[in-house]
Amino acid sequence: MSLDAITSKGAQAPAMKIEVPIVSAFVDGDSGGNPAGVVLDAERFSSEQKQMIAAAVGLSETAFVSASDLADIKLEFFTPTQQIAHCGHATIATFSYLSQNGLLTSDDSSKETIDGCRSIKIVHESAYMEQKAPRYEPLTDDHHQLVLRSLGINSADLIAGASPTLVNTGNSFVVVGIRDADVIQGLEPDFALIEELSDALDLIGLYVFSFDGVGDGRDAGARMFAPRYGIQEESATGMAAGPLACYLREHVGLDKQAFVLEQGQWMSPASPSLINVRLHIGANGKIESLFAGGRASLKDVKALVV
Repeated sequence: MSLDAITSKGAQAPAMKIEVPIVSAFVDGDSGGNPAGVVLDAERFSSEQKQMIAAAVGLSETAFVSASDLADIKLEFFTPTQQIAHCGHATIATFSYLSQNGLLTSDDSSKETIDGCRSIKIVHESAYMEQKAPRYEPLTDDHHQLVLRSLGINSADLIAGASPTLVNTGNSFVVVGIRDADVIQGLEPDFALIEELSDALDLIGLYVFSFDGVGDGRDAGARMFAPRYGIQEESATGMAAGPLACYLREHVGLDKQAFVLEQGQWMSPASPSLINVRLHIGANGKIESLFAGGRASLKDVKALVV
């Protein structure tokens, strides 16, 4: 695949071939997961070039790895349309790829992002990323109704006692609990309304979950819609799984510190994913921090000319 003149304004740099590993994060067994591009030595590229590369890769997110004075590596994340502060599956894809290729010096690692540093842990074959303590915001009646209309559901479809709520552990999502698996599987979202809500509340998107229809040993299944960032639906979202686990403990009352969450099984076509979340509970019983993670595997290498 070729890109025409991905160069800084006015620059006449010669064309250069790059290879972008495509790594699927949060694989469930040996399949599924959510693919992300991983670009090494990214200090070579301007922000405009990174955005164009991400659009050419064409995945929901591409991670750009460069040197850092503050952490082991610097990570920047671009969707096909814009840069975002954090991306769970692209983080897991990147650190898994680096670990599998002997490019990490320790299982205790770290990343620098545009809004600070986060710890990363490699545990056996899985990578885990740190997220902040949760912040919750109840929705206004108008925003609550906009959530329902955007998903084409009504209040009777919601899990009793689980009101849609904004949760932030680094990025903001509205989590929405739906009672029946057939309803969550059959959703026909109004992406224009989801984008309107996301703009109003500065969201990544909606994280819709159910306890119904999930596999043995899994706590919930989820779908994620983020049209504001050019993503209609994503098969695994680590930065949303963290908020959901916090919500399940502190708002729904599931007295657990480790959660196993499915995603992607209700997509068309399906791409089943598995996300593990471990909560760190303080002496006051509140969540102080968390790590979300899973396994990743190399799926392809995309060749570009820049």
